Amino acid sequence: MPILLVTGATSGFGKAIALRFAKEGYDIIITGRRKDRLESLAADIQKQFGRKALPLCFDIRNREACFEAIENLPAEWKDIDILVNNAGGAWGRDRFDAADLDDWETMLDTNVKGLMYMTKAVIPGMIEKKKGHIINMGSIAGSEVYEFGNGYNAAKFAVNAFSKSMRIDLLPYNIKVTHIAPGAAETEFSLVRFKGDEAKAAAIYAGYTPMTADDIADIVYYTASLPSHVCINHLEVTPTAQASSYYVFKNG
Repeated sequence: MPILLVTGATSGFGKAIALRFAKEGYDIIITGRRKDRLESLAADIQKQFGRKALPLCFDIRNREACFEAIENLPAEWKDIDILVNNAGGAWGRDRFDAADLDDWETMLDTNVKGLMYMTKAVIPGMIEKKKGHIINMGSIAGSEVYEFGNGYNAAKFAVNAFSKSMRIDLLPYNIKVTHIAPGAAETEFSLVRFKGDEAKAAAIYAGYTPMTADDIADIVYYTASLPSHVCINHLEVTPTAQASSYYVFKNG
Protein backbone atom coordinates (compact mmCIF):
# COMPACT_ATOMS: atom_id res chain seq x y z
CA MET A 1 0.00 0.00 0.00
CA PRO A 2 1.20 3.57 -0.65
CA ILE A 3 2.48 5.54 2.34
CA LEU A 4 1.91 9.22 3.10
CA LEU A 5 3.80 11.18 5.76
CA VAL A 6 2.13 14.40 6.89
CA THR A 7 3.60 16.74 9.49
CA GLY A 8 1.50 18.87 11.82
CA ALA A 9 -1.32 16.33 11.77
CA THR A 10 -2.90 17.11 15.13
CA SER A 11 -5.36 19.68 13.73
CA GLY A 12 -6.39 21.73 10.71
CA PHE A 13 -4.98 20.95 7.30
CA GLY A 14 -2.73 18.15 8.52
CA LYS A 15 -5.49 16.18 10.19
CA ALA A 16 -7.83 16.62 7.20
CA ILE A 17 -5.08 15.58 4.78
CA ALA A 18 -4.34 12.42 6.78
CA LEU A 19 -8.02 11.44 6.77
CA ARG A 20 -8.45 12.22 3.06
CA PHE A 21 -5.52 10.06 1.98
CA ALA A 22 -6.54 7.24 4.33
CA LYS A 23 -9.94 7.27 2.64
CA GLU A 24 -8.14 6.73 -0.67
CA GLY A 25 -6.24 3.66 0.60
CA TYR A 26 -3.01 5.14 1.93
CA ASP A 27 -1.30 4.09 5.13
CA ILE A 28 -0.41 7.23 7.04
CA ILE A 29 2.54 8.42 9.12
CA ILE A 30 1.33 11.34 11.23
CA THR A 31 3.59 13.67 13.19
CA GLY A 32 2.96 16.42 15.73
CA ARG A 33 3.65 17.58 19.26
CA ARG A 34 0.35 16.59 20.90
CA LYS A 35 0.53 12.86 21.59
CA ASP A 36 -3.09 12.46 22.64
CA ARG A 37 -4.35 14.00 19.40
CA LEU A 38 -2.01 11.89 17.28
CA GLU A 39 -3.18 8.69 18.95
CA SER A 40 -6.81 9.71 18.57
CA LEU A 41 -6.30 10.42 14.87
CA ALA A 42 -4.51 7.10 14.35
CA ALA A 43 -7.48 5.32 15.94
CA ASP A 44 -9.92 7.24 13.71
CA ILE A 45 -7.97 6.30 10.58
CA GLN A 46 -8.10 2.63 11.52
CA LYS A 47 -11.77 2.74 12.52
CA GLN A 48 -13.11 4.79 9.62
CA PHE A 49 -11.02 3.48 6.74
CA GLY A 50 -9.29 0.31 7.90
CA ARG A 51 -5.88 1.80 7.14
CA LYS A 52 -2.77 1.67 9.29
CA ALA A 53 -1.48 4.85 10.93
CA LEU A 54 1.85 5.41 12.67
CA PRO A 55 1.86 8.34 15.12
CA LEU A 56 5.24 9.99 15.73
CA CYS A 57 5.30 12.59 18.49
CA PHE A 58 8.15 15.10 18.13
CA ASP A 59 8.81 18.76 17.37
CA ILE A 60 9.99 19.39 13.80
CA ARG A 61 12.00 22.37 15.07
CA ASN A 62 14.33 19.79 16.59
CA ARG A 63 16.76 18.76 13.85
CA GLU A 64 17.96 15.59 15.58
CA ALA A 65 14.39 14.48 16.35
CA CYS A 66 13.42 14.77 12.67
CA PHE A 67 16.26 12.59 11.44
CA GLU A 68 15.90 10.08 14.25
CA ALA A 69 12.19 9.69 13.53
CA ILE A 70 12.83 8.78 9.90
CA GLU A 71 15.93 6.67 10.55
CA ASN A 72 14.07 4.62 13.18
CA LEU A 73 10.97 3.91 11.13
CA PRO A 74 9.95 0.22 11.14
CA ALA A 75 10.89 -1.51 7.91
CA GLU A 76 7.32 -1.62 6.65
CA TRP A 77 7.03 2.17 6.95
CA LYS A 78 10.29 3.25 5.31
CA ASP A 79 9.08 3.37 1.70
CA ILE A 80 7.40 6.80 1.85
CA ASP A 81 5.62 7.76 -1.37
CA ILE A 82 4.41 11.25 -0.46
CA LEU A 83 5.70 13.77 2.08
CA VAL A 84 3.36 16.62 2.98
CA ASN A 85 5.28 19.35 4.80
CA ASN A 86 2.27 20.86 6.51
CA ALA A 87 3.50 21.85 9.98
CA GLY A 88 3.72 25.60 10.34
CA GLY A 89 1.78 28.60 11.49
CA ALA A 90 1.81 32.28 12.31
CA TRP A 91 2.56 33.84 15.68
CA GLY A 92 1.70 37.49 16.24
CA ARG A 93 0.36 40.17 13.90
CA ASP A 94 2.22 43.37 14.72
CA ARG A 95 4.13 46.10 12.95
CA PHE A 96 7.77 45.33 12.28
CA ASP A 97 9.02 47.59 15.08
CA ALA A 98 6.66 46.02 17.63
CA ALA A 99 7.00 42.39 16.53
CA ASP A 100 8.35 39.84 18.98
CA LEU A 101 11.68 38.27 18.01
CA ASP A 102 10.62 35.01 19.63
CA ASP A 103 7.59 34.92 17.33
CA TRP A 104 9.82 35.46 14.30
CA GLU A 105 12.16 32.67 15.34
CA THR A 106 9.27 30.29 16.00
CA MET A 107 7.86 30.96 12.52
CA LEU A 108 11.20 30.46 10.78
CA ASP A 109 12.02 27.36 12.80
CA THR A 110 8.62 25.76 12.16
CA ASN A 111 7.66 26.86 8.66
CA VAL A 112 11.11 26.80 7.08
CA LYS A 113 13.74 24.87 9.03
CA GLY A 114 11.36 22.08 10.04
CA LEU A 115 10.37 21.66 6.39
CA MET A 116 14.04 21.50 5.40
CA TYR A 117 14.87 18.91 8.08
CA MET A 118 11.97 16.62 7.19
CA THR A 119 12.63 16.83 3.46
CA LYS A 120 16.33 16.09 3.85
CA ALA A 121 15.48 13.11 6.06
CA VAL A 122 12.92 11.62 3.65
CA ILE A 123 14.35 12.26 0.17
CA PRO A 124 17.17 9.66 0.22
CA GLY A 125 14.55 6.92 -0.10
CA MET A 126 12.80 8.73 -2.94
CA ILE A 127 16.08 9.35 -4.71
CA GLU A 128 17.00 5.68 -4.44
CA LYS A 129 13.80 4.52 -6.14
CA LYS A 130 13.61 7.62 -8.41
CA LYS A 131 10.03 8.25 -7.46
CA GLY A 132 8.18 10.35 -4.91
CA HIS A 133 6.17 13.48 -4.30
CA ILE A 134 6.92 16.32 -1.88
CA ILE A 135 4.05 18.69 -1.17
CA ASN A 136 4.91 21.88 0.68
CA MET A 137 2.08 23.81 2.31
CA GLY A 138 2.78 27.49 1.83
CA SER A 139 0.46 30.49 1.78
CA ILE A 140 -0.56 33.38 -0.43
CA ALA A 141 1.46 35.31 2.17
CA GLY A 142 4.46 33.85 0.37
CA SER A 143 3.60 35.74 -2.82
CA GLU A 144 2.48 39.14 -1.49
CA VAL A 145 3.54 41.00 1.61
CA TYR A 146 0.90 42.73 3.68
CA GLU A 147 0.74 45.03 6.68
CA PHE A 148 1.64 43.33 9.98
CA GLY A 149 2.72 40.19 8.08
CA ASN A 150 6.53 40.68 8.33
CA GLY A 151 7.79 37.49 9.98
CA TYR A 152 5.10 35.24 8.52
CA ASN A 153 5.59 36.74 5.07
CA ALA A 154 9.32 36.08 5.31
CA ALA A 155 8.77 32.46 6.34
CA LYS A 156 6.26 31.70 3.60
CA PHE A 157 8.30 33.50 0.92
CA ALA A 158 11.11 31.14 1.93
CA VAL A 159 8.84 28.12 1.55
CA ASN A 160 7.86 29.33 -1.91
CA ALA A 161 11.49 29.82 -2.99
CA PHE A 162 12.67 26.61 -1.39
CA SER A 163 9.93 24.67 -3.22
CA LYS A 164 11.01 26.11 -6.58
CA SER A 165 14.67 25.33 -6.02
CA MET A 166 13.84 21.85 -4.75
CA ARG A 167 11.80 21.15 -7.87
CA ILE A 168 14.80 22.05 -10.06
CA ASP A 169 17.40 20.16 -8.05
CA LEU A 170 15.33 16.98 -7.83
CA LEU A 171 14.53 16.78 -11.55
CA PRO A 172 17.17 14.07 -12.20
CA TYR A 173 15.46 11.81 -9.67
CA ASN A 174 11.92 12.02 -11.08
CA ILE A 175 10.61 13.50 -7.83
CA LYS A 176 7.56 15.75 -7.96
CA VAL A 177 7.51 18.92 -5.86
CA THR A 178 4.27 20.84 -5.37
CA HIS A 179 3.85 24.15 -3.55
CA ILE A 180 0.27 24.81 -2.41
CA ALA A 181 -0.52 28.36 -1.30
CA PRO A 182 -3.90 28.70 0.41
CA GLY A 183 -5.63 31.93 1.30
CA ALA A 184 -8.15 32.29 4.11
CA ALA A 185 -9.18 28.99 5.64
CA GLU A 186 -10.86 28.68 9.01
CA THR A 187 -8.81 26.39 11.26
CA GLU A 188 -6.87 26.97 14.49
CA PHE A 189 -4.53 29.22 12.46
CA SER A 190 -5.88 32.60 13.56
CA LEU A 191 -6.46 31.45 17.13
CA VAL A 192 -2.75 30.58 17.34
CA ARG A 193 -1.74 33.80 15.60
CA PHE A 194 -3.69 35.92 18.08
CA LYS A 195 -2.48 33.77 20.97
CA GLY A 196 -5.86 32.49 22.09
CA ASP A 197 -7.91 35.65 21.51
CA GLU A 198 -11.11 34.09 20.14
CA ALA A 199 -12.75 37.41 19.26
CA LYS A 200 -9.84 38.55 17.09
CA ALA A 201 -9.61 35.14 15.44
CA ALA A 202 -13.33 35.05 14.65
CA ALA A 203 -13.23 38.56 13.17
CA ILE A 204 -10.82 37.41 10.47
CA TYR A 205 -13.51 35.15 8.98
CA ALA A 206 -16.58 37.33 9.60
CA GLY A 207 -18.68 38.48 6.65
CA TYR A 208 -17.69 35.86 4.08
CA THR A 209 -17.27 32.10 3.68
CA PRO A 210 -13.66 31.00 4.17
CA MET A 211 -12.25 27.69 2.99
CA THR A 212 -12.17 24.69 5.29
CA ALA A 213 -9.48 22.17 6.12
CA ASP A 214 -11.42 19.60 4.09
CA ASP A 215 -11.32 21.90 1.04
CA ILE A 216 -7.55 22.03 1.26
CA ALA A 217 -7.26 18.28 1.84
CA ASP A 218 -9.24 17.64 -1.36
CA ILE A 219 -6.87 19.93 -3.28
CA VAL A 220 -3.78 18.25 -1.85
CA TYR A 221 -5.13 14.85 -2.81
CA TYR A 222 -5.91 16.07 -6.33
CA THR A 223 -2.31 17.19 -6.87
CA ALA A 224 -1.12 13.77 -5.72
CA SER A 225 -3.54 11.79 -7.88
CA LEU A 226 -2.43 12.99 -11.31
CA PRO A 227 -0.56 10.75 -13.79
CA SER A 228 3.10 10.07 -13.02
CA HIS A 229 4.28 12.37 -15.84
CA VAL A 230 2.26 15.39 -14.59
CA CYS A 231 3.32 17.69 -11.75
CA ILE A 232 1.54 20.76 -10.42
CA ASN A 233 4.45 22.97 -9.39
CA HIS A 234 2.54 25.81 -7.75
CA LEU A 235 -1.12 26.14 -6.86
CA GLU A 236 -2.68 29.21 -5.23
CA VAL A 237 -6.20 28.87 -3.90
CA THR A 238 -8.53 31.27 -2.09
CA PRO A 239 -12.20 31.44 -1.13
CA THR A 240 -14.36 33.14 -3.74
CA ALA A 241 -14.55 36.29 -1.58
CA GLN A 242 -10.77 36.69 -1.53
CA ALA A 243 -8.60 37.87 -4.42
CA SER A 244 -5.24 38.32 -2.70
CA SER A 245 -3.56 38.63 0.68
CA TYR A 246 -5.34 41.93 1.32
CA TYR A 247 -8.41 42.05 -0.92
CA VAL A 248 -11.36 40.34 0.75
CA PHE A 249 -14.99 41.27 0.16
CA LYS A 250 -17.05 41.12 3.35
CA ASN A 251 -20.81 41.55 3.69
CA GLY A 252 -21.85 44.05 6.33
